Amino acid sequence: MSADLSDEELLALFAQEDRRHYAFNLIVRKHQQRLYSFVRRMVTDPDETQDVLQNTFIKAWNGLGNFRGDAQLYSWLYRIAHNESISHLARMRRGLFTSDERVFDRLTTTLDNSEHFSGDAIQLKLQKAIMRLPAKQRAVFNMRYFDEMKYEDMSQVTGTSVGALKSSYHIAVKKIEEWVTGE
Repeated sequence: MSADLSDEELLALFAQEDRRHYAFNLIVRKHQQRLYSFVRRMVTDPDETQDVLQNTFIKAWNGLGNFRGDAQLYSWLYRIAHNESISHLARMRRGLFTSDERVFDRLTTTLDNSEHFSGDAIQLKLQKAIMRLPAKQRAVFNMRYFDEMKYEDMSQVTGTSVGALKSSYHIAVKKIEEWVTGE
């Protein structure tokens, strides 16, 4: 049913106190798969992905009453998922895994053991190269390359200018090309 309702209709349902939980469940069902895919490409581990996604929806639940509708609901949710993914990776870096190389090892180990990243050796090499990117640059690359998101939408999600996003994507592509062809 959630696919049948527009964001405006879902938000109107959410605004009704007695329909709030029902509406939020519909919102989650409508958007969780796309958000899961983005978060999974960022953090790779399925359990950690679920944790980040759960935090995303908790923040969405807490903030949805203040959602002004300046952006699409999906863009707003995507921004929360983006911020939660970046925060998770920063916590990982500060926690047990203090070096970028150890974080990379952790992320790629999950890739090697994951059915989500099934593919040939070239696909695995690409995924490992993407994992080497700094978290924010990886997010920009994933949004543009995998989600085919427009720079204007990416700007809403990240709070970064279109020009800076284009530059970041270009640099990410160059780094990935070097890592894929240089190994």
